[in-house]
Amino acid sequence: MTPEHSTALAQTEDDALLHPVPNPGIEHHVERYTDVDAKAADRAYKQVVGIFGLVPLLAIAFVVVYFAVPRHATAHLLGVNWHVHTTLLGLTGGLAVLLIGVGAIHWSRQLMNDTEIAEERHAAASTEEERAAFVEVVNAGVKDAGVSRRGMIVASMGGALGIVAVPAIVSLADIGPYPTAANRRETIEKTIWAEGTVVVNDSNRLPLKPSDIEIGQLVNAEPETLWDLHGKDYMNMKSKTPLVIVRMDPNSIKIPESRKDWHVGGILAYSKICTHVGCPISLWEQQTHHLLCPCHQSTFDLGNSGVVVFGPAARALPQLPLKVNAEGYLVAQSDFTVPVGPSYFERDSRNDYKDGDQ
Repeated sequence: MTPEHSTALAQTEDDALLHPVPNPGIEHHVERYTDVDAKAADRAYKQVVGIFGLVPLLAIAFVVVYFAVPRHATAHLLGVNWHVHTTLLGLTGGLAVLLIGVGAIHWSRQLMNDTEIAEERHAAASTEEERAAFVEVVNAGVKDAGVSRRGMIVASMGGALGIVAVPAIVSLADIGPYPTAANRRETIEKTIWAEGTVVVNDSNRLPLKPSDIEIGQLVNAEPETLWDLHGKDYMNMKSKTPLVIVRMDPNSIKIPESRKDWHVGGILAYSKICTHVGCPISLWEQQTHHLLCPCHQSTFDLGNSGVVVFGPAARALPQLPLKVNAEGYLVAQSDFTVPVGPSYFERDSRNDYKDGDQ
């Protein structure tokens, strides 16, 4: 056997391994009706434009229903009480999105190029020539899609995609009030702590006297008025008002001039809610006066106005000013002077206490 025959035989065997199944080829192409009948193609074109054209109408209907239909209106149909507002919103919004998909599919099936193409699988990395060829294929695809000849399809689809965002934007109004500075001050930045509010032990709801707390002790506390609330109001305040009451030797802690009357004989009150992501803080180190958050290890120095000494928290733990009322119980002097809980980008942090402030 000559070397040429050996090489040819080896190539034949390699081809058999690479292609164990004979190539069936591409089936005989059957022309679509829209490819052979110009009137049919024109009808399909109008149908696609019409489908896309319905989307803005449905989007406008969504907005009208959102504002005009009463929220609690119902209708009895087929033995079922339908919530009219949400049903109509679902129908108009859902149909708008559905028609975008239907229009795109109808366009691709009836008007885009219908030629079958087969090619060998190639390596993952493309050469410069292959990239140039790809660009040519893309341009040919754009041409086959009829964009240049049927510009209204692109315009109508673009309009449909743009207008369908309007119902989603309008629906965002249901998330809650707009986070303006005034709304934040009256909601998430405000608690029920006020002048004269009695501090009570959160486990037995008994008011606290200075004599009840020993040096080094930590007590979890709440405002006495918390249990006057119910439902969501109770839950909202339950998440914002918890305190940790600690007593330390006044000679062993740093009390800035601006807070010299915020404590009672070394008894200080701080928010129990971590300023990182809002976890409740409970790990108290008596010797160092540090309070450790169990979630992400943010550490606050309660002996130095609650400043952050370690971890991801970005601001000091808010402190509640304390005093003693006529009955000898611990009470608040006011609400917190800064918002409690985790930081957020809208909040002005200029009033947060920092180490060294007076």
